[in-house]
Amino acid sequence: MWADGQEVYACQGVTSVDNPLPVDQDTLFLLASATKTFTATALMRLVAEGRVELDAPVRRYVPELVLPDERAAAEVTVMQLLNHTAGLNWRMPVDTGDGDDALARYVAKMAESKLIAPPGTRASYSQVGYNLAGRIVEKVTGLTYERAIASLLLEPLGLSHSFFTPGEAMTRRFAVGHNLGEDGTLSIARQWKDTRGDNPGSGIASSVADQIRWARFHLGDGRAENGTQVLPAEVLHRMKQQTVELRTGTLGEAMGICWFLRDVDGVRTVGHAGSANGQFAELLIVPEGNFAVVALSNAGPDDGLAFNHAAVRWALEHYLGVIDRDPEPLPYDEARAREVVGRYENEVMRLTIATDGAGLTVECGVKPEIRAAADTEVPPDLPPADLGLLPGGADEFIVTSGGLKGSRGFFTRNESGAIVGVDLGGRLANRVASASE
Repeated sequence: MWADGQEVYACQGVTSVDNPLPVDQDTLFLLASATKTFTATALMRLVAEGRVELDAPVRRYVPELVLPDERAAAEVTVMQLLNHTAGLNWRMPVDTGDGDDALARYVAKMAESKLIAPPGTRASYSQVGYNLAGRIVEKVTGLTYERAIASLLLEPLGLSHSFFTPGEAMTRRFAVGHNLGEDGTLSIARQWKDTRGDNPGSGIASSVADQIRWARFHLGDGRAENGTQVLPAEVLHRMKQQTVELRTGTLGEAMGICWFLRDVDGVRTVGHAGSANGQFAELLIVPEGNFAVVALSNAGPDDGLAFNHAAVRWALEHYLGVIDRDPEPLPYDEARAREVVGRYENEVMRLTIATDGAGLTVECGVKPEIRAAADTEVPPDLPPADLGLLPGGADEFIVTSGGLKGSRGFFTRNESGAIVGVDLGGRLANRVASASE
């Protein structure tokens, strides 16, 4: 935590239940999707240097880009990748190897990935989009993505405990993920991280001390601690300005450039989180309070998410007097419940919304066919959690129990008013079956 001009750390637990070492401020954890803040900041450095234009089509830098829709491929812009409005799907379940061509091969696979909307028409969180952004970094710099991030950010900022490869991480103290087994005990998550082609969207491992240094950089004037100007201050400021409005407040009410923006108790917060296989990360900064809090955990699925959420809320209240309250759901309404129950899917995930006649539940998990086809360990499904509809007539809801407690989302209707999709965690899933099917 960075508060009152000081760094404050609280470290508990062990790196592994099988080979336990105490966790400290330099222990490496997977940041998962919080990696996107590095990809976006690297691109913004290239923008500041005049090597990339945010409003330029992606094909200016990645001319080989092919999507299922040629018009979308020609029109999608760099900014639309960075604020999740490119219309690209959430994930692609592909492994393009560990070679230096992993990202190039990943982008080639995008020709087979379904689009969820025309570019610029709606926001939907996309790992695919950020991996494509990483390919832009490669093409413009002539370096691998990992080498470019090290050169543009990690080295000038002194982030000496941030790495992409297991070979680099294994020379330091690092945490492995843990998941609950069928007997209720924690067991090690055997797949440590995603494939190399996913590095721009989820691949970095870092320590809480490095993440506090990273947060302080984004709170500052663009200079490293040694005085080197890494980015102009106005570029960092621009990243925290709204580029698109979002419908719900779990991730934020709006997006800047990569950052999720949310007003909490009248105070603007800027943040990003990430979920890996049994590991979870959350980074939140409050610019007007010169404050930052980082929470990293390695027990899941419910425990780590709940811990990070509680730790961040405690820090906001304890240090800033800012109280983060969840909205109260409406009383159960049988007619409205029957309208939303059903099965919803995207390329990877399945959400099942059900009712027992007294309340709604949501169950989130990997699609069975994806799990069956995987040749590596896949994170466990989340157990059913309670869900309540919110007032206001906007088809919004909140999860009220389990690891996703406090997560908000909304249902999408078609032109005739029927429910056809659900957004949870910023990710769209289309309805594939109703309650009667």
